[in-house]
Amino acid sequence: MSQSLNEIAEQLRDSDKKVHLIYAFNGSGKTRLSRAFKELISPKNLDEADGEEEEKSKVLYYNAFTEDLFYWDNDLLADTDRRLVIRPNGYTDWALKDQGQEPNATRHFQRYTSSRLLPEFDPDFKEVRFNFDGGDEGVEHNIKISKGEESNFIWSIFFSLIEQVVSTLGEEEQDSAGPFSHLDYVFVDDPVSSLDDNHLIQLAVDLATLVKSNSSELRFIISTHNPLFFNVLSNELRNNGSNGSSWRPKYHAKWLLEKTELETFELREQSSDAPFSYHLFLMQEVRQAIESGEVRKYHFGFMRNILEKTATFLGLKRWEELLPKTSEGKTDPYAQRLANYGAHSKHSGEEIESIPPEIKNMLKTIYEHFVASGLKFEETEEAPVAEAETTP
Repeated sequence: MSQSLNEIAEQLRDSDKKVHLIYAFNGSGKTRLSRAFKELISPKNLDEADGEEEEKSKVLYYNAFTEDLFYWDNDLLADTDRRLVIRPNGYTDWALKDQGQEPNATRHFQRYTSSRLLPEFDPDFKEVRFNFDGGDEGVEHNIKISKGEESNFIWSIFFSLIEQVVSTLGEEEQDSAGPFSHLDYVFVDDPVSSLDDNHLIQLAVDLATLVKSNSSELRFIISTHNPLFFNVLSNELRNNGSNGSSWRPKYHAKWLLEKTELETFELREQSSDAPFSYHLFLMQEVRQAIESGEVRKYHFGFMRNILEKTATFLGLKRWEELLPKTSEGKTDPYAQRLANYGAHSKHSGEEIESIPPEIKNMLKTIYEHFVASGLKFEETEEAPVAEAETTP
C-alpha cells in the first residue's frame, strides 16, 4: 500500500516494537523519513518556542544533517592549521563538555579507522585537529582526514553520545540525562557509507549490543542501504540478550522501504524467520542503471553479490563460473576483472562517479549473460528461491 512519508512516520510511531530496522536503496527517502519522523514526534516550531530545543527534544537522530554540524577550516592562506569546526549544539556540548565522552569518541574512531589517527580537541570542544603517528617518521600534525574518516569521526561522537544516553536513561534516577530526559526515540540513518566490510561488521555488532542493553523505554529506528549492515544487525537482534539483558527478538521489526511513485512510498515488513532477499532488488537496481545509462561503481558490487549468491545456491565452487565465456569455453578474464570493479575500495567516497562507456557495456554484457543463462529468481513467503529454467 502506497503511503506518504508522514504516514509511514505515523506507522512507526504507533508500533509497539522497541527497534525498527529499515532497508532501502539510496534515493528511496531514508533521510527524508528521519526528518518527517522528527517533525512528527518533536516539531521544531514547538521545540524552539522558548529557545530551548534541546531541553524538549524527543528524538535524537543521526543522518546527513548531523554531519552538517561539522565543517572544515582549511587555513587556505597558510595551509598549515587545518581543523574540523564543531557548530555550537546541545548534543555535542552534553557529550563532550558535560559527560566527558572525548576518550570514548576517540577510541571508537580509531577502532573504525586507524590507531595512528589522533584527534586533538580544543579545550572548549569547538574544533578538532588531527595528527598522524608515522612511527619512526614522527607525528604529522594538522592533517586533513578523508571524507570517509570524517564521517567515521562524527559517527563515533554520536555513538558515544547514545551509549551515555542509554546508560543514564536506564538508571532509576534520570536527572543526569540532561537534555535527554524527555528523549523517546533514536533515529540512525546509514552510519556505514564509508566503512570497509570488516569495520562495518564491527559497527553493526556494537550498535546491536548497545540496542539490546537498553533497559529504558527508549526506542530505536535504524535505516540503511547496505545489505551486509542490515543482515548483521538483523542477525544480532535475533539473539537474546546476554549478561542479564532482558532483550528478546520479538522486540524488533524488519522493513523494506521502497519508493513507488512520485512522493509515494511503501513500507513492507520482512519475515523475522526468513533471510532478507535483497538480491531481488539488486537485480532491479542493476537493470534500471543499465537501461538509464546511470551506471555507478557500486552497481558492479551489486552484480557480484548476485553472482555469489546464485553460485552458492547452485552448489558451484566459484561464482566466476556464471560469467561469460571465451570461444575456448573459459571464463572471460575481462568480465572477471570488471565483476570485481570497485570491490576493493576502502571507502565508498573513493568511488569514481564517471564510468567509461566500454565498462558500462561490460556490466550490461555480464547482466544479460546471467539473465540469458536461464536463471530467474522467485520469492515465496518462506524464503527466496532460485530456479533454472528448462527448454523443451
